[in-house]
Amino acid sequence: MAQHDYSVIELVGTSTESWEKAAAAAIDKASTTIRDARIAEVVELDMHNANGRSPVYRAKLRVSFKYHMIFSLTPKFHKNSTHW
Repeated sequence: MAQHDYSVIELVGTSTESWEKAAAAAIDKASTTIRDARIAEVVELDMHNANGRSPVYRAKLRVSFKYHMIFSLTPKFHKNSTHW
């Protein structure tokens, strides 16, 4: 089996509807800049309700993704390429 290296980051997503949508929002936003995400672990859920307004749900996630070392900045690795 091939060995891979992974990076781990923490993300916080928010939603006015639910914790599930807050977590999904964090993943959706991160997917625009992170590739090969593997696992998202919910590490904390909280809710903010200021001055009787609608609550804001927050989900903190720990996300792991495959680490890629890029040795060349040829067009093959350009951010608009399908290889990203």
